[in-house]
Amino acid sequence: MPPDHSPSSPGSPNSPTPQGPSATAPAGGTAGGTAGGTNDAIDALDGRLIRLLAEEPRIGVLECSRRLQVARGTVQARLDRLQAKGVIGGFGPEVDPAALGYPVTAFATLEISQGQGADVRAHLASVPEVLELHTITGAGDMMVRIVARSNADLQRVIDRVVGFDGIVRSSTAIALENPVPYRILPLVDQAAAE
Repeated sequence: MPPDHSPSSPGSPNSPTPQGPSATAPAGGTAGGTAGGTNDAIDALDGRLIRLLAEEPRIGVLECSRRLQVARGTVQARLDRLQAKGVIGGFGPEVDPAALGYPVTAFATLEISQGQGADVRAHLASVPEVLELHTITGAGDMMVRIVARSNADLQRVIDRVVGFDGIVRSSTAIALENPVPYRILPLVDQAAAE
């Protein structure tokens, strides 16, 4: 989502001034709390707000408040709190690598030399086709998700990824299809219900 459409971007016509802490507490309880005390990350209203923003990313704070039937200040306070806690990490657009001309996705497991972690991370961050990097347990030390323009181009990307002294071995698997794309809403619904 472009910054000028962000529900909490300054200067947005739907962006109110934040309200006090009382606006963040759900009716009859404490902010984010649950009866069992097992989940203090989000509550049912937070879950509904996150789902609404995920389904309609360009919606403003005023329209969120109308749809959720709560005060505009409550929506803004909830957004501010969810962002401060790291539950909501941003309002950027969802970009499809395939639509950019990178339809091939692969996962590479990397073994690295001891003491080379920081240098390898910096190297991998410099490769545009590296979309994600995770440090892992098991046979390798790191796993990267990479994209390429074709299977032939994937070799070029792999050569660039592993062409660094700190990487001693790699194993690559090409993704054939993505029947369950990255999703978060089922987890949001579960966390909101706990």
